[in-house]
Amino acid sequence: MQSYTKYSPELEYVLRIADNSLIMGHRVSEWCGHGPVLEQDIALTNIALDLLGQSRMYLQYAAELMGGEETEDSLAFLRDAMQFRNCLLVERPNGDFAHTMVRSFLFDSFHYFFTKELLNSSDKRLKDIAEKSLKEITYHRKFSAEWTIRLGDGTEESHNRMQNAVDELWPYKGELTHPDSLDKKMAKKGVGVDLKKIEPMVGEFVGQIMDRAGLKTPQDVYMHRGGKEGTHSEHLGFILAEMQFMQRAYPGQKW
Repeated sequence: MQSYTKYSPELEYVLRIADNSLIMGHRVSEWCGHGPVLEQDIALTNIALDLLGQSRMYLQYAAELMGGEETEDSLAFLRDAMQFRNCLLVERPNGDFAHTMVRSFLFDSFHYFFTKELLNSSDKRLKDIAEKSLKEITYHRKFSAEWTIRLGDGTEESHNRMQNAVDELWPYKGELTHPDSLDKKMAKKGVGVDLKKIEPMVGEFVGQIMDRAGLKTPQDVYMHRGGKEGTHSEHLGFILAEMQFMQRAYPGQKW
């Protein structure tokens, strides 16, 4: 594994996108066999597989950019927590079904507009991956938005659980659309997405669904950041301990 300090801006940008899908996919996969009903259990499993497939495409590209002996597997299973560049939201624990749906809804709302805008990237590889992924991501957004409405506008119990989840997860929403120096640089080059451009689109969609669900939007909330620069919560360490165990315990194994 190469030292992270040697990574180019293009490579780091690709890894950011890949890591969001990889960690979110792992989190959603934890529901496999534990869903509230069979239909939703299968739906969540399929969403997790979609995200894993998307992360694979990005990690394959990242491995090519790195060169040498790097592969999608080494990037997924041999990087330490500080070398991951996913946003903090996607590593938050599943909690109950309400927490999972709110986390998915906030991420999916961003992911849809981000991927749609990535179709305009001057990087053909990123553009091609976005084209392959958008249909799946459109379904993900539809699924989580419908459940947000259903539970928010449901029983008193479901509404309270959803509002508690919104209050807890909202402080992690801002990092998704807050551009740092790398985001600005890649957007200026025409490779990346202009986060300031999609921020109002994401906000409008989230607001519409929240209104339909009867959920209150938290006001004047401090937004946590740092994941995109490698500063993570303790939760990522537990995810990687599970996800990377086999490769680290039995290095170099092949199917």
